[in-house]
Amino acid sequence: MTATPAVDVLIVSLGSTGGLRAADMELAQSLRRAGASTTIAPAAPPRRMRTLALTDLGWALAARRAAHAELARGTPRAVIYSSTTAALLWPRPGAIRFDAPSAGNRPGRHGLWQRPLERLRLGQAPLLLPWSEGGLREAPSAARREDRTLVLPVAVDPSPAEDRLGMGESPGEPGVPESRSESVAGARDIAAITYAANPSKKGLDRVLEAWRRVRLPSEELLVAGATAEALRVAGFDLSAEEGVRLAGRLSSEEYRALVRRARVFVCAPRREDYGIAQLEALADGCLLVTTAAPGPYTALPLARELDPRLVGEDLGAALRAGLDAPAPDYAARALEALAPFRRAAVDRLVAEQLLPRLLT
Repeated sequence: MTATPAVDVLIVSLGSTGGLRAADMELAQSLRRAGASTTIAPAAPPRRMRTLALTDLGWALAARRAAHAELARGTPRAVIYSSTTAALLWPRPGAIRFDAPSAGNRPGRHGLWQRPLERLRLGQAPLLLPWSEGGLREAPSAARREDRTLVLPVAVDPSPAEDRLGMGESPGEPGVPESRSESVAGARDIAAITYAANPSKKGLDRVLEAWRRVRLPSEELLVAGATAEALRVAGFDLSAEEGVRLAGRLSSEEYRALVRRARVFVCAPRREDYGIAQLEALADGCLLVTTAAPGPYTALPLARELDPRLVGEDLGAALRAGLDAPAPDYAARALEALAPFRRAAVDRLVAEQLLPRLLT
């Protein structure tokens, strides 16, 4: 007996990071706004492995199990695998959405088995959905035909409280209802914030070194996205750092509330596969201070265009430029530059280009 249609689109979600989970939820909501029924099949996190190759195998097997379970309930009209890792052991071909392929972020032994299988899957997929043009350029050339690719950014909008600021309301403290907030509307009472969910890759050591050199006694750097234990495992101990406070792992709402209060978002990634945190910071009015990095770093050209003083290898000088002499129209120009990444723009892409190609 043939399985009955379950939904229009099944998203097989790797969800190995908060950013990936949020991106999958955004895509599902955009598909639903376009009129397509959509289900997310989340992969269960595998146990910790000692190498990236084994970690990817664990996640690929988890994604396969999640897809199998959902396919057993019915036959969706289309499947989207969120990341190339989710597609490596797929039970059924489908579109592949990815920030960066293993060809770019799994060099040498780290991608020994993933890269050849990834090339096969990218060639077999009926549609490739890279987050950026840079991510597409890292895919094998044979898979990059225009008729089978659609660049589909992750939607990034100002966080809801930021929208309300424009109507005279004040931002709330993290975890505190808006009505109880004592903040002044539009106040930026945190000097700098950084996101350190993967501290070595994100260059937390470079950020701390620059901060030690240039901070003023009254200034504080907030480190978000990681617990003290996770940082210790990675070789970081913030307890002795002056002018540095650990915010820990936060909900998206709590994190964005802190970003709205920060003057500068600072980072120095060793590689950047996209940069959702940087785009969110721009959307919420932060100045982006960053070094250049290999990979499809989507926010990098935006940061250079907005204020080239804030992009460079001398992170300390860039920090002081952002804190001491911010361009007065930076936030407004940042929102204009983010227009292709806003939810409305992504919704148009989904409704006008993605769905017709998925469901035909």
